[in-house]
Amino acid sequence: MKLAKVLSYKIPNSKGRSFGIWNFKIWCFNPKSTYTLKASYKKHILNFKRPSGTSRGVLNTKETYFLILRTEEGFGVGECGLLRGLSVDDRPDYEEELAGVCENIELGVSEADLYEALEEFPSIQFGVETAFKSLHSKNPFELFPSEFTNGEASIPINGLVWMGDKVFMKQQISEKLKEGFTCIKMKIGAIGFKTEIELLKSIRTEFSASEVELRVDANGAFSPKEALEKLKVLSDLQLHSIEQPIKQGQWQEMARLCEETPLPIALDEELIGIFSEEEKSKLLDTIKPQFIILKPSLIGGFCGSDTWIKLAENHKAGWWITSALESNVGLNAISQYTFIKNSKLPQGLGTGSLYTNNIDSPLEVSNGELKYNPNKVWNFNFK
Repeated sequence: MKLAKVLSYKIPNSKGRSFGIWNFKIWCFNPKSTYTLKASYKKHILNFKRPSGTSRGVLNTKETYFLILRTEEGFGVGECGLLRGLSVDDRPDYEEELAGVCENIELGVSEADLYEALEEFPSIQFGVETAFKSLHSKNPFELFPSEFTNGEASIPINGLVWMGDKVFMKQQISEKLKEGFTCIKMKIGAIGFKTEIELLKSIRTEFSASEVELRVDANGAFSPKEALEKLKVLSDLQLHSIEQPIKQGQWQEMARLCEETPLPIALDEELIGIFSEEEKSKLLDTIKPQFIILKPSLIGGFCGSDTWIKLAENHKAGWWITSALESNVGLNAISQYTFIKNSKLPQGLGTGSLYTNNIDSPLEVSNGELKYNPNKVWNFNFK
């Protein structure tokens, strides 16, 4: 357990009063009342409605963890969205660290010490950060009140096309277009480049670049030697961008691609495991990408995302935000945060309908936009 440094964490309750720490209890500065903060976590296995393919394999299930904070006055919930095979904190001691957070939650921690202690566990950072934000809020599921949570505004999102055989991928493309999506993101790198080009061409024969924006995600599937030639072929289809054409960690090769590419490149997996602000800035200064993609569960939550956004803007790189297959609990938090960041690009937040056993929520997708229906209620009943 790395939470060696623990300082007091002042928590406002729903009535705006503040709390302090004393003898392992949270005391309201009202001498007549005392509130004890307790934490627990619940593992939840999400089941995909249909197998979802990436260049790293086919997904049938996805495990996640809910961190639940409770006081006598209410509760807060955050999601620790571990993604096996991709998250830097996919390690044997993950649950041990999460249990340690729960055991020490009454002590409270300052934000700085919390992030330092959990640096190697960015998905737990996100879960803790979200859970406290939820606890502080009047409504535990409205973390960033806005026109979005009021149901008055929506977020444009891309329609995601998973890998599979040609027939399956073509079916998905057709479904997304019928559903009103004007931005399609297609995962490539598994069924053969020629077939994937044919699928993209089939969209372009019906829809121009001004009508439908096309993005592709290679998940590092190309080798450095072949990548540039493939980017040239893809650029003829007037794509918006390609995510992670080669595997992360090859900074010089990626820098060469970003310098010579005819197609804008977005870094995705490349951001994972880069902890310090100095190293983040070094990465952007070396590679000089056209875009970066932020997955809060993989890069340290809102605080980590804020740092990347600031650095990207300093380096003249664009950005957008994507979920990392969280349940609706994590997706809700990410979506509300995304809205207040005022990005005009379509975001990658259309993953709420992937599972048979997701958490019922007010999130809805309609005509290629993510909306929050305040008339719907949450069904989160983990004791």
